Amino acid sequence: MNGNDITALGFTGKAIGLALNAARHRETAGQTNDEIRAELGRVLHRPEAFIRDPLYADLGRELLGQAARFPDTLRERPLSYTEWGSELIDENTRAQMDTAMRLPISVAGALMPDAHVGFGLPIGGVLATDHAVIPYAVGVDIGCAMALSVLPVANLSREDEVRLLRRNTRFGAGHAWERKLRPDHAVLDEDTWHELPLLRQLRNKAAEQLGTSGSGNHFVEFGTLTLEAADLGLAPGQYIALLSHSGSRGFGAQVAGHYTQVAQNLHPDLDPDARKLAWLDMDRDEGQAYWTAMNLAGRYALANHEVIHARIARALGVKPLVTVRNSHNLAWKQRMPDGREVIVHRKGATPAGQGQLGIIPGSMADPGYVVRGKGNTQALESASHGSGRLLGRKQAERELSRSAVKEYLEARDVTVMGGGVDEAPQAYKNIDRVMASQADLVDVVARFMPRVVRMDTGRQDI
Repeated sequence: MNGNDITALGFTGKAIGLALNAARHRETAGQTNDEIRAELGRVLHRPEAFIRDPLYADLGRELLGQAARFPDTLRERPLSYTEWGSELIDENTRAQMDTAMRLPISVAGALMPDAHVGFGLPIGGVLATDHAVIPYAVGVDIGCAMALSVLPVANLSREDEVRLLRRNTRFGAGHAWERKLRPDHAVLDEDTWHELPLLRQLRNKAAEQLGTSGSGNHFVEFGTLTLEAADLGLAPGQYIALLSHSGSRGFGAQVAGHYTQVAQNLHPDLDPDARKLAWLDMDRDEGQAYWTAMNLAGRYALANHEVIHARIARALGVKPLVTVRNSHNLAWKQRMPDGREVIVHRKGATPAGQGQLGIIPGSMADPGYVVRGKGNTQALESASHGSGRLLGRKQAERELSRSAVKEYLEARDVTVMGGGVDEAPQAYKNIDRVMASQADLVDVVARFMPRVVRMDTGRQDI
């Protein structure tokens, strides 16, 4: 490293050039190495705040690598990544993933077979980053999750299932339980709500919407779970089960919107194609604040499922035999095979570590699967989170008729409450092709077939 190396970094290089004396001064003041590194990281990210400070006067050799790690300029070429089900993935989705793999913070990535275009990172995209978190690579519906409960009920009529879903679920943007029916849960009592001003502001909204589901592809449904072999602590056979798909509601959406704007403000020079992938450094207060809010939203989303399942089980007077659940819109700290710790974003992808249980649903009239992960490291220990969209919502409304959708549902003996043409089974990829293409990522444990489905009313009702 020499003067030319520093000059090549321009203004940021000048800021780095201030670092060594800062380190010396801080060290003599009794700060630890980690505290010194954090301080020098702040120099890199906010050089305008430090450039004239006489405390910073020489070069921090260690930080030259950090400066190369976090510029706003994209790599010239994307890092390579592996796809599953390539024949099911279109070029626009690949282009979006390529942009993510050009980020200077990206380490590794993968595309699941349900992948399709999203905002920022593709739905079905998995991205590992170096000590940075991307709000839009987690997604707007932070912590969106699946939950399945196997019920000790020998027989349940279709009419009873319709009644139970109508009385015990609520759907739609902004919808909440009536005050007298509003549930409670330990997640609302967490001290985390008081750690950040934004969380304090959003707690009441979260309390109002606890135990409800949003619009789009969120659902609660009764169906038949088939176990071919003993597993999940159950004997082989068929069981009545309850399956739900819900997230963190308006609370999570506002957290996502707020911190995406914070990230974009910190990276004003980022290429427009990557604007939605602006990141937060985990060494900065903003990164730690988002991490706190994101994980609370993830716990809140799972609490929504617990409330929904508990309410229906209570109405039936039973306790579930077993419950399986997983989140698919979160970021996790994870070790790479070489021992490096990275942040793994799964935007519409299911964690599939060795032996880890998960749920991969199909459509409102197609099977879903309980799976056990194989820990495939090329996939960053992930699998698809569903079958994935084949048609966009508006395209589905243009191309699919209500009569064709009704015929599909009747052929499979499925009753749908709510729902819209934009959520028609024909708008989704074939779930069995998706499952076949990821046989090296998960093993199938059980098959779930929907019977009565409740969703929000679509823009064009079925």
